[in-house]
Amino acid sequence: MRNGDRWVRYGFVAAAVLLGAMVVWRAGSQAGGIAPVKERRAMPAVVLEQLGGAEWRLADHRGQVVLMNYWATWCGPCWEETPGLVRLAKELGPQGLAVLGISLDEGGREKVRKFVEDFKVPYPVAFPAAMSQLAWGMQGVPTTVLVDREGRVAKSYVGAVREEDFRKDLEALLRESGSASSQAIR
Repeated sequence: MRNGDRWVRYGFVAAAVLLGAMVVWRAGSQAGGIAPVKERRAMPAVVLEQLGGAEWRLADHRGQVVLMNYWATWCGPCWEETPGLVRLAKELGPQGLAVLGISLDEGGREKVRKFVEDFKVPYPVAFPAAMSQLAWGMQGVPTTVLVDREGRVAKSYVGAVREEDFRKDLEALLRESGSASSQAIR
């Protein structure tokens, strides 16, 4: 075996190991780590314009667990995550889950409308006011904020999340009961 051939083979092996490590790292669970109730901070009032023009208000969802998913049509991981969000909205909606997609697309809304139609998104899709997503410390797309029944941030996720990880956290929050002494959405 020639020296050059050996380096080529080592390069392929190294690339395969690196790719395998990336797949294992990416497949890591993001479930768990929900903030204890007394450490959760109240979510400020959120009012957004929906794709159809109506307003979406967080205050209207008091008593529900709210999953706010910041995404974009140009985001590959968002495409991967959306079918799971659609299933969760349909399955857990009757138990008190409200899902909101918040599109970070700029320009025309037609591509957002097409995405919503193609994926058969059953939940509302809205648009943030300019720069408002920075308030949540957004570090990437997708970013998802999980809000408990009392309007407090229970967890934030950065990057694509597997459906089963969302499901574990959502089911945990849906089992929680609200407390009269907790902070309300204002």
